[in-house]
Amino acid sequence: MKKIICLLLTLFIVLTLTACSKGGTSKSETKTVNLFVLSGPTGIGSLNLWDKADKGQTELKYNVTLTASNDEIIAAVSNGKADIAAVATNLASTLFNKTNGKISVLAVNTASVLSLLSKQDIKSVSELKGKALYTIGQGANPEYILNYVLKSNGLDPKSDLDINFLGDGSELLTVWSKNPDAVIMAPQPVATSLLLSNPEAKKVLDMGNEWKKISNDSALVMGCIIANNNFIKNNPNAVKTFLKEYEDSVNAAKSDIDTTALLCEQKGIIPKAAVAKKSIPECGITFISGKEMKKDLSGYLKVMYEQNPKSVGGKLPSADFYYEKK
Repeated sequence: MKKIICLLLTLFIVLTLTACSKGGTSKSETKTVNLFVLSGPTGIGSLNLWDKADKGQTELKYNVTLTASNDEIIAAVSNGKADIAAVATNLASTLFNKTNGKISVLAVNTASVLSLLSKQDIKSVSELKGKALYTIGQGANPEYILNYVLKSNGLDPKSDLDINFLGDGSELLTVWSKNPDAVIMAPQPVATSLLLSNPEAKKVLDMGNEWKKISNDSALVMGCIIANNNFIKNNPNAVKTFLKEYEDSVNAAKSDIDTTALLCEQKGIIPKAAVAKKSIPECGITFISGKEMKKDLSGYLKVMYEQNPKSVGGKLPSADFYYEKK
């Protein structure tokens, strides 16, 4: 009888431990996500999630930190303060290399935000020959993107155009007062501000569309969502929940532009709701994950690497940079 009782007790303990083992992951996972967001287009997709979280309408709790500083994002990710962050794609690659593979990219959230603006009719990249072009981002992605598109269309950036790099987006606002015939390559929301203050000007080319014409194995993808790998490992279900809630937020940003524009101003993503309303459709807000993300992003980073290895952190990230749902 004692043997039977001991056997039953042992079986009970084993079953209890097994049940705990099976349910332990979900019970021990966090319900709070420390989310860092860069101001500008890469942050727009998170706005409806942020707003719903403030109202207690999300499954997870989100502590959102908005910053305009890449350095703050780098520090927060490196020291573990950020569980998940919305950043530029090349910064994600740089962080992966800088931290020896301690982060993964979950999804692409921003496609092209670069447009060519002019007061003249320009219908193709080849028509830029002989033009004066003003932009920002010398020694950074805008320059490399511009060079790639120009060279792929048979133009030499050094001799076929007069390219002028300015310090920041605000300097682009005065270009046409000095040179009405200039072509301006501007990111959002600067491009929208330029068009609102210069009704005679128009968007003549979209750099994302021009990229599609010259590349079959990549896309102009400029923003993404990354996560700390320790967070992913310890909270796989929370990551899946976040991705669902974030994708819903992206869809809301695209379907309800008026509300999202107001949130841009309220949260500090874009200073003025009127500018945000006009610029959101041009900000390439998207949600791309899985194999499509890997194809588009790896191809884009390869182009950036060929332009300048430092732009992606010195080397292309390995395959484990790209998150795959388990």
